[in-house]
Amino acid sequence: MARKAPAANAAYQQLKSDLKAGTLGSCYILYGEEAYLREYYLDRMRKKLLDGPAEAFNYHRFRREDLDWDAVAEAVEAMPMLAERTVVEVDDVDLYREPEAAREKLIAILDDLPDYCCLIFVYDTVDFTQDKRLKKLHKALERAQCVEFRRQSGAELRAWIQRQAQRGGKTMDNAVADHLAFLTDGSLSSLSSEVQKLTAYAAGPAITRQDVDAVVEPTLTAVSFDISNALADGDYDRALAKLRDLLAMQQDETLLLGAISAQMRRLLYARILGEHGKGADQLASLCGMSEYGARLTVSAARRLPTERCARAVTACLEADRQLKTSAGDGPRILELLLVRLAQEAEP
Repeated sequence: MARKAPAANAAYQQLKSDLKAGTLGSCYILYGEEAYLREYYLDRMRKKLLDGPAEAFNYHRFRREDLDWDAVAEAVEAMPMLAERTVVEVDDVDLYREPEAAREKLIAILDDLPDYCCLIFVYDTVDFTQDKRLKKLHKALERAQCVEFRRQSGAELRAWIQRQAQRGGKTMDNAVADHLAFLTDGSLSSLSSEVQKLTAYAAGPAITRQDVDAVVEPTLTAVSFDISNALADGDYDRALAKLRDLLAMQQDETLLLGAISAQMRRLLYARILGEHGKGADQLASLCGMSEYGARLTVSAARRLPTERCARAVTACLEADRQLKTSAGDGPRILELLLVRLAQEAEP
C-alpha cells in the first residue's frame, strides 16, 4: 500500500531524502510553477526506479488526450520485469474534474496500489487544485505525496546559480548572482541557459556584473524597474531611452504599461510599509518579489515621497484608460506617461 503523505511543506525535502536513500514511495503528485525543478526530480525518480535492462517494459506513460483508466489499472498491476519497481506516469489530468465513473476507477487503483509500482501524477499545463467536496477521491489521494515545486528565492537560488557557474569552471559572488536572478525573474529554466552563456563569455575566472549586463537579456519586470529607478534619479532621458528600446523590439504596449504600473505600485507599497516600520521582507511577501528586488525597490522608494508615489499610480491608471479606450498612438501615450512620472519624481 502507498505510504501516508508527509505535510505539504515537508514534501519537497522528503522527496529529496527518499531519492538519496532509495526509499521512494508508491504515489506522487508533482506540480508547481518551477518546471525546471519538477522535470529534474521527475527524471531522477525515473532513473532511480527504472535502472536496468527492461526500463522500457517497466515504464508506462498516459497523457490526457488518450487516457484510459482501465489501461492505467492494468499498468499499475503489471509485475516488473528484471527490476523491483515499475513506474506509471499520468500527465496533465485534472483528477477532480474526471467523470464520476473515472473517479471511481481511480479510487479503486489508489486503494490497492502495489508496493512494486510508483504511480506519478504530473501537472505541467494543467493546474493542480483539490476539491474536498469530492470526499472519497480526496481521501484516496491523501495517500499520495503532493510535492510542489516553487520558485526558488534568496540564498537557495543564489547557491543554485553559483553551483551552475562552478560546473562551467567559473565563480560568481553573491551580488552578481542576485543581480542575475533579478534580471531573469529567478526562473531556473532561463537561468540555466544564461549561466551557460556566461561561463562561455566571461574572460576571467569569475563572472562579473559587467559580463551579466553584456550577455543577459533582462525580463520586462527588470526593465520596468530600471525605468522607474531612472525616474526616481531624475534621469528622464535614460528612462525614455529604455522605453524606446522596448518599443523598437515591438513589445506589447499593454504589457509595457502593466509592468511600469506594477513597479509604481510596489514603490507606493514600499513607502507605506516604511511609514509603519516595515521593510524589504514585508514588501517581498506582499508583492511576491525576490528579496533582492524588494531591497532595490525599498531603496528607490526612499527617494520619493508617498504622495508622489500615489500620484504616479494614478497617472498609470489614466494612461491605462487612454490606451484601452482610445484609438490614439500607444507609444505616444507611454512617452507622455514617462513625462508625467518624471514630473512627479522632481523634488
